[in-house]
Amino acid sequence: MGKTADLTAVQKAIIDTLKQEGKTQKEISERIGCSQSAVSRHLSGKSVGRKKCGRKRCTTRRGDRTLRKIVEKDRFQTLGDLRKQWTESGVETSRATVYRRVQEMGYRCCIPQVKPLLNQKQRQKRLTWATEKQHWTVAQWSKVLFSDESKFCMSFGNQGARVWRKTGEREMPKCLKSSVKYPQSVMVWGAMSAAGVGPLCFIKGRVNAASYQEILEHFMLPSAEKLYGDEDFIFQHDLAPAHSAKTTGKWFTDHGITVLNWPANSPDLNPIENLWDIVKRKLRDARPNTLDELKAAIEASWASITPQQCHRLIASMPRRIEAVISTKGFPTKY
Repeated sequence: MGKTADLTAVQKAIIDTLKQEGKTQKEISERIGCSQSAVSRHLSGKSVGRKKCGRKRCTTRRGDRTLRKIVEKDRFQTLGDLRKQWTESGVETSRATVYRRVQEMGYRCCIPQVKPLLNQKQRQKRLTWATEKQHWTVAQWSKVLFSDESKFCMSFGNQGARVWRKTGEREMPKCLKSSVKYPQSVMVWGAMSAAGVGPLCFIKGRVNAASYQEILEHFMLPSAEKLYGDEDFIFQHDLAPAHSAKTTGKWFTDHGITVLNWPANSPDLNPIENLWDIVKRKLRDARPNTLDELKAAIEASWASITPQQCHRLIASMPRRIEAVISTKGFPTKY
C-alpha cells in the first residue's frame, strides 16, 4: 500500500490549535478529514522526514554535474553524443534519462540564431562606432538612407543543427550559429528610410565596383529622390569590396553624397535586414516555383511594406546602439 499524502501546512496549524483547545486525536482527525495516526505522528514529531515513495533516481548529483559540464562544453551536441560522453564518464543511462536531465537543468533543444562571426578587432570597432553614435536622435537617423543586398532562393529547407540553451541565452555567443555573408543565390538590392522603401534592383552575376555604381545611378538616386526630394541625406552601405572601392568613393564625391561610416559584419545594426525578413517570411507562404514567380513575389512583398513599418524600424536605432554597447560589440538580437 502506498504512502498517504502528507499533511498540509494549514492542516498542521489546525491540529496544533485544536490540541491546545483540549480536543482528542480522534476528534481532531474527524474535524480535518485525516486519519488519527496522521494526527498522532504530527503531534509526536514523527511525520518529519518521512521517506518518499517512488522509483529511486538512477543518477547522482555528481553525475548530473558531469552532464552539465558536457552540455556546456559544446551546445550543438545531439542526445546521442551527450549519452555517449556521459557513459564514458561512468554514468550508464538511456537517451530518455539524458533528455530528462538536460530538461531539468533548464536546457531546451532550439534552432540556433544565425549571427556573423566577429573577431576581437571587429567587436571593438563596433563598440567604438556605437559609442560615437550613442547620442544620435531618431530625427538624425531619419536622414539616413539604408541599403543592402540580400539573397532569395526558391527552397526553404531545414534549419540545420539545433542547440541546447536555457531561457535568456538566445544571444549568447556559444549558442549562435555563424552565417556565410555571400552565399550563391539570386541577389536583390534595396534601400529604405523612415519615409518608406525605394525601388528594388535584381542583380545579375557578381557585383563589382562598376556594376555597383550602375545600381547607385539607376536605383539609389531614384530612391533618394522619392524618399527625400531636394533634402540632404546620408547614404549607408556595408563594407563589401564593391562598396569600398576607390572608384565608388569617387562616385559619391562627384555626386556630393555623404556616406555613413559603418562597422564590418554588422547586419544587426541595419534596419533594412528586418524588411528582408518580412519579405522572406511572406515567400515561405507563397512558395514560388519559377524564377519569374520568385521575382514577382519579392516585388509584391516589398511593395506592401508601409512607411509606418519603416519609421518604427528607424526609431529602433537608438536601442540597437545601446544593445551593442551593453554587449561590448557582440551581435545583438536585432
